[in-house]
Amino acid sequence: MNPTAPQGGQLWSRCGGCASLLYRKRLRRNLDVCPECGAHSRLDASARLAQLVDPGSFTALPDRAPEVDPIGFVDVLPYPHRLTAARSGTGLVEAVVCGTATVAGHRCAIAVMDFRFLGGSLGCAVGELITRAAERALADRVPLVVVTASGGARMQEGVLSLMQMATVSQAIAALRESGVPSISVLTDPTYGGVAASFATNTDVVLAESGARMGFAGPRVIRQVTGRELPDGFQTAEFLLRHGQVDLVVPRHALRGRLAMLLAAAAGGRPPVGGGSRSEYSPGDRPSAAARRGEGQDAWETVRLARHPGRPTTLDYLETGFDGFVELHGDRLGADCPAVVGGLADLAGRPVMVVGHQKGHTTAELMARNFGMASPAGHRKALRLVRLAARWGLPVVTLVDTPGADPGVDAEEQGQAAAIAENILTLTTLPTPVVAVITGEGGSGGALALAVADRVLMLEHAVYSVISPEGCAAILWPDRSAAPQAARALRLTSADLCRLGVVDAVVPEPAPAAHHDPPAAVQAVREAVLAHLVPLLDVPTATLVRCRRRRFRRFGASRLGVRAGAR
Repeated sequence: MNPTAPQGGQLWSRCGGCASLLYRKRLRRNLDVCPECGAHSRLDASARLAQLVDPGSFTALPDRAPEVDPIGFVDVLPYPHRLTAARSGTGLVEAVVCGTATVAGHRCAIAVMDFRFLGGSLGCAVGELITRAAERALADRVPLVVVTASGGARMQEGVLSLMQMATVSQAIAALRESGVPSISVLTDPTYGGVAASFATNTDVVLAESGARMGFAGPRVIRQVTGRELPDGFQTAEFLLRHGQVDLVVPRHALRGRLAMLLAAAAGGRPPVGGGSRSEYSPGDRPSAAARRGEGQDAWETVRLARHPGRPTTLDYLETGFDGFVELHGDRLGADCPAVVGGLADLAGRPVMVVGHQKGHTTAELMARNFGMASPAGHRKALRLVRLAARWGLPVVTLVDTPGADPGVDAEEQGQAAAIAENILTLTTLPTPVVAVITGEGGSGGALALAVADRVLMLEHAVYSVISPEGCAAILWPDRSAAPQAARALRLTSADLCRLGVVDAVVPEPAPAAHHDPPAAVQAVREAVLAHLVPLLDVPTATLVRCRRRRFRRFGASRLGVRAGAR
């Protein structure tokens, strides 16, 4: 439960979560979050704006939505009387306050809903105001931020209130089509038609700690199903575990996290644009790097690639990139732990980073499913690279997986189609993509993140159509023949450079990355920068054309000369 918000001139307030008696001034200093149990009380629109935007920066939109009573609704009171009472009680004209502002200096259009006004319900005027805020964001080409607090569509306006779900969603779609970022901040409560439209169809969905969000409320669900609900049902933390939101942020950190997202959105250049280079060769790669790894036994390389001490994606993100903001979930029901991704800074450039995550201990490996992505993991990756394209951000992928999850659940949830959609999307993604094989590159699960303009590979990584053990079991058939299979598969970095699959080999500290992880991370950082920066000046059409040409060269007619030469 939420703590009871202080009213009027009260000096004390009792928390509805832990029943502590709280001094009002202390509670206000703590942003109306209980210092004893952390429960977040509801904020009105003015308090929310004061918390989020720079002082003095908010300017209300000049237009007021017309008053409407479209169906002449009467229950105990005529609808206009309810509106009058709501205006008198809140000092607001409607259940949303819209305008422009800055957050840590970053311009945005902002719409903040107020639950005090008829439960923050979505009516024609509210829909009109939020739509105008979105149109203002589009006209000014600044991000839209929507802070939601609503019980759903407004019953007193009948089906016309239902239409607002489509009206506002259409305005969000126009932002998406134009590459203008949109961010929603879910606060308690967000239900019904608001939850099922603009609250969850923005580019990024943040949820304040403890906020509740869903289509149907708990009481309705209990009545319909007759079932008891899980602990924490529909809370922000529950939604995060089930892939419905990108981030859960405590109130004191909300402004800072929003500022980081707006900074990333502002830093992305539009993917179209003429640079100094109109063409580049997808086959360019340093000859010295290509020679690294020559003569190393393939099976020994497999063992090094699998070593649990090798840096993981989160290790690279922690020290090789700056300001990482992890984004969660596939928005369909799950958040696969084997894939991590989000916004980061690389030498002053915002980028989207997506990678497989294994771990260093047995417990970590099991928790991350050994880096084997489920369909939810592939769909999360797909969502993030599409977001990068809309925001004009380059993409960096870090590949380290034995392969996609081979389980029954994964097959039932469409594993093959999820991998296929990733490959298809990356083929035409209108923004630069650099992939790095950091450990194991296993089969289609690896390729799902490795269709890129530049494919780099650590010196002791491997990349193959199948594991050596799997190959040996099928073709020999004897799993003990795995070392022989590894040599036959040509899966080392030197082999793959010769085959043209890899553009460059990233040197590892001797004798391998797990002996000096910081040096390995630095080597990857420098290699990514070296290959990414030239791509930033390549026009989109050229970028996509060359990426397609890169993979077209693996056709049989083009491989004949290379195979014969070997």
